[in-house]
Amino acid sequence: MEKYLHILKKYWGFDEFRSLQDQIVQSIGNGKDTLGLMPTGGGKSITFQVPAMAMDGICLVVTPLIALMKDQVLNLRQKGIKAMAIYSGLTREEINVAYDNCIFGDYKFLYLSPERLSSPLFLEKLVHFKVSMIVVDEAHCISQWGYDFRPSYLKIAELRTELPGIPVLALTATATPLVANDIQDRLLFEKNNLLQKSFERKNLAYIVRTTDDKLNQLVKIVKSINGCTVVFVRNRKNTKEYAEHLTTNGISAHYYHAGLTHQSKDKKQKEWMNDSVQVMVCTNAFGMGIDKPNVRLVVHMDAPDSMEAYFQEAGRGGRDGKKAYAVLLWAAADKSRLKKNVTVTFPEKEVVYRVYNALGNFFQLAAGHGEESLHDFDMIKFCKAYHFNMLTVFNSLKILQRAGYIEYSEEANLPSRAHFIVQKIDLYNFQVKNEQFDSFIKLLLRSYTGFFTEYVLINEQLLAQRASVSVDLVYQYLNKLNHLKIIHYIPHKKTPLIQYIRPREEVRYMRLPHEVYRDRKKQYEERVQSVIEYAEYSHVCRSRFLLLYFGQRNTQDCGQCDVCIEKKKRGLSNSEADRIEELLKRTLSKPMAYSQIESAMKLSENKWLDIFNWLADNQIIYPLDDETWQCK
Repeated sequence: MEKYLHILKKYWGFDEFRSLQDQIVQSIGNGKDTLGLMPTGGGKSITFQVPAMAMDGICLVVTPLIALMKDQVLNLRQKGIKAMAIYSGLTREEINVAYDNCIFGDYKFLYLSPERLSSPLFLEKLVHFKVSMIVVDEAHCISQWGYDFRPSYLKIAELRTELPGIPVLALTATATPLVANDIQDRLLFEKNNLLQKSFERKNLAYIVRTTDDKLNQLVKIVKSINGCTVVFVRNRKNTKEYAEHLTTNGISAHYYHAGLTHQSKDKKQKEWMNDSVQVMVCTNAFGMGIDKPNVRLVVHMDAPDSMEAYFQEAGRGGRDGKKAYAVLLWAAADKSRLKKNVTVTFPEKEVVYRVYNALGNFFQLAAGHGEESLHDFDMIKFCKAYHFNMLTVFNSLKILQRAGYIEYSEEANLPSRAHFIVQKIDLYNFQVKNEQFDSFIKLLLRSYTGFFTEYVLINEQLLAQRASVSVDLVYQYLNKLNHLKIIHYIPHKKTPLIQYIRPREEVRYMRLPHEVYRDRKKQYEERVQSVIEYAEYSHVCRSRFLLLYFGQRNTQDCGQCDVCIEKKKRGLSNSEADRIEELLKRTLSKPMAYSQIESAMKLSENKWLDIFNWLADNQIIYPLDDETWQCK
């Protein structure tokens, strides 16, 4: 472990690993296929970045999260570690240059989306890579039982046949026992090797509040905690409305969603991170890679559609180990909304096929053509042209992506980048002959490095400030140099993107496999039902409910959730309540008269009545008639 600790200290500044990190590092470092199951905030990236630095060659990191790719590559480069990411929106030339750098440029990390693994260009370049290890992030995506199954992940198994003997590290924050086993099977582990941390968060109190006035309940809760807070909502419009409501009530708040400009996101995030603003009201677009330790409160205004999503989002609270609260605000209408989501999330197959056909017409692609073609996608224009509902189109695109027809990037925010396509000596000669470009080229070379080997992210506003000129003039120079074939300049673009993974298919030949549609729909219904049960079961400790969902048994009541607190008010200790609940279940496995129950339980009258009434109130036991009771 000495070499790993040295790397950890040198690049990350830590003297020791967190719990479980060291076990995963040692396992993958010894060449063993490993599945690391670590809750959100557990430091998953360290578990592969440290051992990869100790190995010869490049580490392939497969992840579907573009924002995470960019963030981790930036962080690694700031540490002086060579890393590259390839994602939707890059041109073929950019991708080609990136691959060549990974082959010849001593790079340590290459981040890829799973769809890239089957592209002809990647497979052509792969034979020249010296791969040290394969990392599969968000590994639950490979399991048909997982809550976000993506067929493109199945290509990783094929990758293993191209790279025999190369170890695989699979990482996920949430996986049931069924999913964990499926991940290892599908990734062709030589031997099952699961290393996991308990899902229990002893410092996090889970609370469900049933209310029809969520906004005012939110204000009360935020004021009562008076600490750094995240409020999750399910649509963009409400982020602004709720933030304004909090501000009106004297609470500093920002709102955040994927549709904001990069500058606006950055400003809001920084102010929240440095505690200038107490509350961030956001969609789940906020949070990927955000590691703020002192979040004291996480509130869900709307229940997500899976316990996995809830656990991950709620888990952003209390990462410093101090007391924090995860509160779900629940109303009767939420149950109907969640059940309705099933039909919205899974449009009829015929509708999905119609959306796919309309897409091909929209992009003017002939059947059998378009493989790997990339298209800007104007959702509003498309829906108007073909009379589709936007939500129907969005969910159809997600299904088509899972089926391997397309790759859909909802909000591809691609910064400007440039690459010198002439040799240094030719550039020098150009500067001598074209004095009007000389000072601008020098500004570029002073401001950024790497132009001759890769595409470099640039900021036109920053260049304008440094040169004391207008941004428009910077654009003019960049475009002229691009026209003169001195640089390849790609301006900033923010748009949804669709890429065809395979040639356009005729609808009559299209198929949505059971694991993509029928089975997924059934699993989705089951996950939704679990969320409803979590919110409405007022007799099961919230923490125990979550732990049981993720396969952890023999757990104890947390003593701090709303259910446990209510038990205490009734005069029940945790152990006493648990013991009586189990005894009642055994006693009432068949119908029994009240007098027989009382005799069997052997309890004093006063204590018995408190316990019995509480269990009856929470429908753990129920009457068959005036005298006879039975347990559910």
